[in-house]
Amino acid sequence: MKIVIIKYNAGNIESVNNALMRLGVSAEITGNPDKIQNADKVIFPGVGEASTTMNYLRERKLDKLITSLKQPVLGICLGLQLMCSYSEENDTKCLGIFDEKVLRFIPEPGKEYITKVPHMGWNSISNLKSDLFTKEIENQYVYFVHSYYAEKSKHTIAECNYINPFSAALHKDNFYATQFHPEKSGTVGAKILENFLKI
Repeated sequence: MKIVIIKYNAGNIESVNNALMRLGVSAEITGNPDKIQNADKVIFPGVGEASTTMNYLRERKLDKLITSLKQPVLGICLGLQLMCSYSEENDTKCLGIFDEKVLRFIPEPGKEYITKVPHMGWNSISNLKSDLFTKEIENQYVYFVHSYYAEKSKHTIAECNYINPFSAALHKDNFYATQFHPEKSGTVGAKILENFLKI
């Protein structure tokens, strides 16, 4: 099985690669369109800012490539947000794979010291609805670092609550995405990556 991690100007690529290596899986990190197109599985990770990253993808025509992929694709963190239609982060038009808008967390008035932004650390996921998740993952804790979130919708396959409920994961056709970082989520995250590789 040929697995590709898309190389672009948003970080956490090596941590994803290391997580796959711990599963005994070899992946190629590349921005080469042909290699991405011909992979069996594609991972679209990301840590960074939406508009700069979308400009980078458009300049290299990676935006059109990603949306045209037919094999299973997994977006992670910023990868999930860029797969949505729009992000409030610098008023950014995104890839539009999912219809959802990405909004900024707004702390409750008077509770800014409790509900800090970014949402950073471990939180539980629930209402799981996809082959990306197995029963033992329900209500387990995974690792988040984000200031923006995707709304809940018909594509939501996992939920989380921080300030308000939001999509912890999305799925449409061959596209899957997690707002949390499976590569930093211990044995639970490893199981989710393993499940993705079996799709």
